[in-house]
Amino acid sequence: MKIKPTTIAGALLGAAFFTFGLNFFLNFLPMPAPPEGSLAIPFFQATGGSGFMAFVKVCEIVGAVLVAWPRTRNWGLLLLGPVVVNILAFNIFIAGGSAVFQPPVIVVSLLAAYLLWAGREKFVALLGD
Repeated sequence: MKIKPTTIAGALLGAAFFTFGLNFFLNFLPMPAPPEGSLAIPFFQATGGSGFMAFVKVCEIVGAVLVAWPRTRNWGLLLLGPVVVNILAFNIFIAGGSAVFQPPVIVVSLLAAYLLWAGREKFVALLGD
């Protein structure tokens, strides 16, 4: 049995979002504190204290499970797409432009873009006429 590249990409993207989504609730991976005086501090205070980040992390976990399963991959991308865009926006505008070149950001962005491109015909069908 030959494993498709999209299956590998979906499993990797799903594993990444599942791991980091669960980490928010279970705290099993240490997360470095943002540098003192950075724009990230008020951002995390606002999103963390409001419950918004918990909502995003639940979307990441659900999206991770959906994207890892080939039949529901495009539904997972619908959930994870805005999260990927916001990861890029955070790293460009808040963490500084060079932060977008960190390996996890590049890998997640490329995997999501590849899956979106590979399933573009089926994905467009989700949006209707």
